[in-house]
Amino acid sequence: MIETKQLKLIPCQLKHFEAILSDRQELELILGAIVPDNWTDFFDVIPDMYRSLLSDPSLLEWGAYLFIHREDNILIGWGGFKGKADARGIVEIGYEIIPLYRNRGLATEAAWGLIEYAFSYSHIKSIQAQTLAINNASTKLLQNIGMQFVGTTDDPNEGGIWHWYLSKENYKN
Repeated sequence: MIETKQLKLIPCQLKHFEAILSDRQELELILGAIVPDNWTDFFDVIPDMYRSLLSDPSLLEWGAYLFIHREDNILIGWGGFKGKADARGIVEIGYEIIPLYRNRGLATEAAWGLIEYAFSYSHIKSIQAQTLAINNASTKLLQNIGMQFVGTTDDPNEGGIWHWYLSKENYKN
């Protein structure tokens, strides 16, 4: 588990994925926290993440994390890593916060928690992220935590995608 001032980032184990896919009340019991309806806009990626973890349990620490707001004891989002580091020591982060908890600095706090966790491993040399190619809260967050814009690609489903990068040497904890 990754802990920050206001959040607990809980690694999404197989039992979490199974409850997410079948029974929200079971997820509440496992987490010991409230799970609101519609807590994610990215439900469609969950089955693939579940299958990946099922086939490779070592992905646990480099996969999804559920974000629990400590004071309110509620699942407010999720994110984490998009897999293990590549051969160059790069991992990618992503995050999502439910609308009611946005604009409170919680996504920034979660991103910092993920970054600090990743950089605590000597083999991690840098972190990357992707956003839609528009200025929005996510791009502002990445700029505020010191990530540098490195380029744009075209995704057939999403359109323009901006790529962001933070090296361990430029990381300020």
